[in-house]
Formats: sequence, structure tokens, C-alpha cells
Amino acid sequence: MRSDVEYSPVGEGLGMREYWLYACLRKVAVVGAHAVALGFTVLVSALARPGTSLFSWHPLCMSLAFCLCMTEGILLFSADGSPFCFKSRKGKIRVHWILQALMLLAAAIGLGFMVASKNVSAHPHLASWHSILGVATLVATALQAACGVCLLFPKLLGISSLPRLRLYHATCGLVAYLLATITVVAAMFTDWFQAAVKGATWYGFLLLPLFPALVVMNQITNSFLPKKKLTT
Repeated sequence: MRSDVEYSPVGEGLGMREYWLYACLRKVAVVGAHAVALGFTVLVSALARPGTSLFSWHPLCMSLAFCLCMTEGILLFSADGSPFCFKSRKGKIRVHWILQALMLLAAAIGLGFMVASKNVSAHPHLASWHSILGVATLVATALQAACGVCLLFPKLLGISSLPRLRLYHATCGLVAYLLATITVVAAMFTDWFQAAVKGATWYGFLLLPLFPALVVMNQITNSFLPKKKLTT
């Protein structure tokens, strides 16, 4: 007798998807990721003291873009604690592209302030790992946005293989998000941040952006793990 069983390696052999403690921990992790994303953005904004200089707007805009909007734009698809869990998938997609559009706008403004600040102070561009990683993140994000537009208007652009494009969008989006996380971590090694935050507090800041990244990585890999059929 043959029966097709959908298989995923997550929780293999332990029934972890049905285990209540595992489900509770997942919900706590997602809620924690929301809290960390918002809290980290507020903390960075307070440290930047926007308005005190041209540069002060750069950390504010970039934290809003990548730590808040990008994170929330991904986590809203989570089934474990998303504030938009009541919305249909179509509604979530609409909120997703609104958040990503805001992310691109904030990132562009932040980039503009950074370039202006460098020009005024006559400092060289792309002189640190943070700036180089930042450019790579912006390029990856722009490519992701283009892929998202293709998913929004598949008929207009003559795209037929939507499932494959969704998979590419999700996996490449994970790469872009991890790049953004590495860029944020690299920012903590800059002279500006190390002058503002010292001692044990600096190590606390260093760990904060890693938690949402782990939750996002878990969400995307669990949602898009290759599934196969087992026959018995």
C-alpha cells in the first residue's frame, strides 16, 4: 500500500511541530524579535541624536530601514506571533511591500546624509568594512526589490514560474537580511559607535541584532525547506 506523506526535516522523529513547548518557544522568540527590532531602533536613534549633525541622521534612517522595516516586513509572514496574523495572505503581501518601500526610502535618505556628511568633512568614501558591506547590502536590497516587483506584476512582465520566483525571492531575501545584520554589527566597530557606547553595554548592543536574524533565518528556512514525498 502506498501513501504520500509530506516531509520536512524540521522536528524529524520528535513530532516537534505538534509539541506544545516547542510551539510556545517559537511564539516567544518571534515576539522577542519584534521587541528587539523596535527597541534596538529606538536605542540607536537616541544615541545618534538626530539633528545635531548631518551624520546623525544616517544611523536613524538606516536603523529604521533595516532593523525595523525590513525585519517587520519579513516577520509579518510568521505564524508565530505576527501582529498581522489576522490578515489574509493578500493583505500581508500588501503590508510587506509597503514596509519594504518605506525601507528603501529610509535607506536612500540615510545614504544621502552619509554621502553629504563625508563630502562636508572631506573624509574618504568606502574607507571601512562597514561602508563596503553597506554598499553590498544596498545592492542586494535593490535586487530584491526588483524581484518583488516581478512577483507583484507577473502577468504584466510575462512571468510564468511564480513558485520558483517566490523561492528565489525568499532565499535571496535571507541573504540580503543577513548582509544587513552583518553591516549593523560592523557599524559597532566604527569610531562613532565605540565613542558612544563602552564597556559591557557595547557587548549587549553587539548581540541585539543577532537575535532577530536568527528568528528570521529560522522562519524562512522552515517555510521554504525543500520538501519531498516518502512512499511506504
